Amino acid sequence: MTTWNLSGTRHHVFICNGGSCMRQQGEEVTKAIREEIARQQADAIVHTTRTRCNGRCEDACIVIVYPEGVWYKEMTPELGRELVRDHLLGGRPIREQVLYTYQEEFVATTRGAEGTNKPQPSAG
Repeated sequence: MTTWNLSGTRHHVFICNGGSCMRQQGEEVTKAIREEIARQQADAIVHTTRTRCNGRCEDACIVIVYPEGVWYKEMTPELGRELVRDHLLGGRPIREQVLYTYQEEFVATTRGAEGTNKPQPSAG
């Protein structure tokens, strides 16, 4: 496993590559974001990580930006490129795609499918 110096990193982007997101262009979104980061020569300030399921399958493809704690829904390759230019480099989140923001706790927008916080029955 390769390790590098992340001391200049300003953003960590988590790109869902779980089953539902992969069926909704997860691979293409991942490539588009990484290609745009390279095109903008932003490799030193943006780090990306592919994740497995992030639990928002109904809003696929999910992309999460930290340290801001912004969760994006229904991302496409073009929106991924826009995310790099507007949010990561320009400081302007793509408001129409924002599902959650972090404000001492996660605050939902009204743009996602309704989930549940009910405890799940335990097996056994």
